[in-house]
Amino acid sequence: MATVLIDGKAIATQIQLEVKGQVDKLQSQGVHPCLAVILVGNDPASRAYVGAKQEAGRQVGIRLIQHDLLEDISEPELIWLITTLNDNPEVHGILVQLPLPDHIGEHNIIAAISPQKDVDGFHPCNVGRLTAGLDTLVSCTPNAVSQLISRSGIETVGKHVVIVGRSNIVGKPLMNMLVQKARYANSTVTVCHSRTENIENFTLQADILIAAIGQARFIKADMIKPGAIVIDVGINRIEEDGKTCLVGDVDFAQAIGVASMITPVPGGVGPMTVAMLMKNVVKVATLSMPC
Repeated sequence: MATVLIDGKAIATQIQLEVKGQVDKLQSQGVHPCLAVILVGNDPASRAYVGAKQEAGRQVGIRLIQHDLLEDISEPELIWLITTLNDNPEVHGILVQLPLPDHIGEHNIIAAISPQKDVDGFHPCNVGRLTAGLDTLVSCTPNAVSQLISRSGIETVGKHVVIVGRSNIVGKPLMNMLVQKARYANSTVTVCHSRTENIENFTLQADILIAAIGQARFIKADMIKPGAIVIDVGINRIEEDGKTCLVGDVDFAQAIGVASMITPVPGGVGPMTVAMLMKNVVKVATLSMPC
């Protein structure tokens, strides 16, 4: 079977062009989309992610203000900074780069961000609206998967989607998106996780298999139904042949020839996630305009 690659990088470029057009229009009306990013500590991976967001913002014309904080900052001090950004009308989106140091409560920080500026889509209010099928700011990675599906013309109505992973960032919101009564949703969704017994019994039923478990090359060929569509959300750094490389949660080499369509790593969901962040910032900026 010939496997078709789903080119997330190309689709992300298309979305960025759309976002740039929206930014240009907003700027002509006196609105200058702005994203505030808070980075606590000096984790190399977090710095790399923030750098990618900086570059994406530059390409589409979104101003990005970066707050670099020491790792020993207290939780009240961090919440105070978030509060000042909530109150700043020139800041449209607020993003706190995760993970945070152990002495800071992640849920407290997420709850401190105004739901209207929560461009990561993690605030309980936005999660609740997503569950209820209401318009809201949606988590960027689940939204990236949804856009990959819709822009690739993948039919989801009545299909069995199996999500491997139950995180608050990917698995749970994606489940809520795909069960909604909507185009490119209306799916039957099964969620598997680290405690699922005989997980292959479920993955082999999937018309669309989404891997988001955070384990390198976890999904093997014998876990994929022939002809299934495979979307790999995982980004894992491993040492191989004396060098560091990025691989997904799917054993890509094994999946080729079994899956009908598949996203590569890198170049699949990753570029789309950053594009969806930019799209969320523009959404907030647009809603901030006076009627």
